[in-house]
Amino acid sequence: MTLTAAAPPKQAPRTANAGRRRSIWSYWRFYLALSPFYLIFLVFGLYPVASTILLAFQKWDGLGPRTMVGFQNFGFLIEDSTFWLALWNTIVLFFMSTMPTLAIAMALAVMLHSAVRLKGVYRIAYFIPNITSLVAAAIFFAAVFSTNFGLINAALRGLGLPTEDWLGEPWGIKIAISTMIVWQWTGYNTIIYLAGLQAIPTEQYEAAKMDGAGPLRTFFSITLPQLRPVVLFTVIMSTIGGLQTFTEPQVMVGNNGGTGQSGMTVVMYFYNQAFFNNDYGYAGAIALSIFVLVLLFTAINWKLLGGRGRS
Repeated sequence: MTLTAAAPPKQAPRTANAGRRRSIWSYWRFYLALSPFYLIFLVFGLYPVASTILLAFQKWDGLGPRTMVGFQNFGFLIEDSTFWLALWNTIVLFFMSTMPTLAIAMALAVMLHSAVRLKGVYRIAYFIPNITSLVAAAIFFAAVFSTNFGLINAALRGLGLPTEDWLGEPWGIKIAISTMIVWQWTGYNTIIYLAGLQAIPTEQYEAAKMDGAGPLRTFFSITLPQLRPVVLFTVIMSTIGGLQTFTEPQVMVGNNGGTGQSGMTVVMYFYNQAFFNNDYGYAGAIALSIFVLVLLFTAINWKLLGGRGRS
């Protein structure tokens, strides 16, 4: 007598759509908990962006009806010499402040990483400028670079050197603004780099030391490649912030940008067009140009730092 195994009972087919529908609706409580964020983002994030894009193709003084003008605002933008001057000032300030900031922050992070004592004190001291009121810091730096009573000119007089009208000369204005930006953001980037350095395994440094590698060879062969994602993050964030410089020049030299409008940035020019000239359509076109500028520089940095050395 031959025994055969009984076939297992057939289960009702389960459709993929039904399973997906049940899995989505089973998490409705989590979506409900997250809904305030999406509502706030919709009202204060997505809607202003969409409104600005639409406003760039309109003419509006803030009170009357809006009028569609097509690409007329962008035509004015191309022919506006003040806009190109503001764009030039923004790029110059970016290279005068952001690049030195990242270099100094990297050097400080390496030294702090090798320090044995008082690491916590150094971290607090480096991070204090980043949480200091931006307006208060700008007022302080304006006093430091003051022509008659500033500390910089006082030091120059003490050394027997000629003084400078820092906030009255085009390049003096740029140096003063860049110095403040470097002071404000060096500590923040130092803490970020220090966190990245602490994540690098010490075995790699020990192996390099056994192979006879010096400090420079170790830095460029181990430290810098391992920090590539961290460097990419700081460069992109610094680029986004550096190309939107506003408070520093506004407080230090005023809304007109100082002598020869050498402190006028693109964001300041956008602010003046919107809230002083009441030309919101043209201001919207300037805002889109700022977005394109930030996107372009971010893409360049991503290509240079993020596209190489991947494994």
